[in-house]
Amino acid sequence: MRYSKLLIPTLREDPTEAEVVSHRLMLRAGMIRKVTAGIYNFLPVGFRVLSKVAKIVREEMEHAGAQEVLLPALQPAELWQETGRWKQYGKELMRLKDRHDREFCLGPTHEEVITDLVRREVKSYRQLPINLYQIQTKFRDEIRPRFGLMRGREFIMKDAYSFDMDPEGAKESYRKMYDAYHKIFSRLGLRFRAVEADTGLIGGSSSHEFMVLAQTGEEGIASCTKCDYAANVERAELKTGGRGPGIGEIKPLEQVKTPGKKSVEEVSSFLKITPQQLVKTLLFSADGRPVAVLVRGDHQVNEIKVKRLLGVSELVLADAGQVEAWSGGPSGFSGPVGLRNIEIIGDLSVEIMPEAIVGANEKDTHYLHASPGRDYKVDRFADLRNAIAGDLCPRCGAPMTIDRGIEVGHVFLLGTKYSETMKATFLDPKGEEQFFVMGCYGIGVSRIIAAAIEQNHDEKGIIWPMPIAPFAIHIIPVQDQSERVMITSELIYGSLVRAGIDTLIEDRSERAGVKFNDADLLGIPYQVVLGEKNLHEGVVEMKNRRTGEKQKIEVEKVIDYLIELVQGPRTQPAS
Repeated sequence: MRYSKLLIPTLREDPTEAEVVSHRLMLRAGMIRKVTAGIYNFLPVGFRVLSKVAKIVREEMEHAGAQEVLLPALQPAELWQETGRWKQYGKELMRLKDRHDREFCLGPTHEEVITDLVRREVKSYRQLPINLYQIQTKFRDEIRPRFGLMRGREFIMKDAYSFDMDPEGAKESYRKMYDAYHKIFSRLGLRFRAVEADTGLIGGSSSHEFMVLAQTGEEGIASCTKCDYAANVERAELKTGGRGPGIGEIKPLEQVKTPGKKSVEEVSSFLKITPQQLVKTLLFSADGRPVAVLVRGDHQVNEIKVKRLLGVSELVLADAGQVEAWSGGPSGFSGPVGLRNIEIIGDLSVEIMPEAIVGANEKDTHYLHASPGRDYKVDRFADLRNAIAGDLCPRCGAPMTIDRGIEVGHVFLLGTKYSETMKATFLDPKGEEQFFVMGCYGIGVSRIIAAAIEQNHDEKGIIWPMPIAPFAIHIIPVQDQSERVMITSELIYGSLVRAGIDTLIEDRSERAGVKFNDADLLGIPYQVVLGEKNLHEGVVEMKNRRTGEKQKIEVEKVIDYLIELVQGPRTQPAS
């Protein structure tokens, strides 16, 4: 491809709208342009990368036995009402009405549509197992679209759905997809980790997230330092309980003034204590009823675990009015002592604290020496917090570390959640009706591009892994007025293209500095630089974009060298 014929509107300055590295570099490299918040055009270079990601995904899905279909983005409300998700999904569901006032949504996922298809077309166990997948645009009405392709309102996703006759078969389908995902992300050239995860709005009995490791990742990953256990910080199991070490006689409850000190940091500094000596009390509305959640001062409440413990579908942090109505005091000073007619649940770490500093449900006031059982009652203790570095592994007891990651894939073992609600059945070998046992498997195809950049970049620009790079080789003649330079460049370019290697030739009349800056910004794995001086010596210069290493290669050998570099050694035919 010739640079002069491609639409690559690179930018010299960082766009003010860009919040993360991938968003900034994709805009600067001319890969995407914003249409409106959370919605982007893919320009030629961006679409080339997208296509390469999709190609690898397709190959591995079909190798694992999945069949490609294309389902509608526009879905009738009736299907979502069958499963109850029309209300459960909330405001993220893009809803609309047609001219006949019938309700529809733009699909964020396709469990309902695929289950409806299979219940009408698959009637016998002889047609099972079956796994259907698609690569298609999805829609979610994000309240605050941000981070470019990381959290948009429109995105491209691969979603697959397996249907089996029994749980054992479903587990085998799940295993095949789990293995296929490992192959996909390995082929994409990404560093990743599969971690245990919550099933969320999709539902099901178990799930794993596939996380691209990157320091800029939104999600925390708790990993054991000894065994292979890993989970996101929200899902990680934490095993702490029983009474803590004795500290002698606990002093009586004591009230102390903390004027204007609401946060853990403010109270700790004012009282000259550590956050570990505090217990935070957070008030929530759980399906409309008040609940108090207690966690240690240096921990964060895990709302997913709280919802699971309470068995509720909606958990919302109480507003200032609710806090005052339920506790009798202002927001920022809530505590368990004296709370009435409110269920109190506590994290396991609170259970082993003989005493703590807590809010007094009174403005500018806290209690010292508050002891559970003596000064307040906790209805039940459970694991209710996010994991932190140093927590013990639930499998082997070794310390865990916390890394950052970007979710790019998710696999779910659904069971009969959807087939039962939608009455999707088949006839088993005995002629009896049974519900399909399902799994679903998603990959954020467009999100992978952003995740890859977050993991692979430097101060100059993108550093593409070879499998998804828009081009493998970038030929850069630095003296385009030189006939010898241009003839040699064209010779190398033509030979590489004929060999099937994606090659970009820099044929613009620009200064060498502009060409080099754009080359580093685009991040093509290998740059081949041609100039009069080197050609006079019979060599060209090749730069490895990832390492920055430069080497000189003889002109006569450079074509074979580059072909072997990209495609691997060519085997000689047998004599």
